[in-house]
Amino acid sequence: MAEVIVNAQAPLQYDSGQRNLLDFLEKQQHSLNFQCREGFCGACRCTLISGQVRYLQEPLAYVRRGEFLPCCSVPASNIEIEIPK
Repeated sequence: MAEVIVNAQAPLQYDSGQRNLLDFLEKQQHSLNFQCREGFCGACRCTLISGQVRYLQEPLAYVRRGEFLPCCSVPASNIEIEIPK
């Protein structure tokens, strides 16, 4: 089970029963912008500070180096992320 550190807070244990990181973060009461939930719009874009994510399907939205889309990814290792405010 991977640990997820969000905005330098205490680590959370990723629940592999969650469909993706967006669902997991919402369950943990983190508020994210999103529109499509499928990797098309890029609105949920977050910064990946450390670790690796695995895309369940390749996003169509442009993703810069150091960013990822939680709507279509899961942690592939322990990760530290930053959610934009």
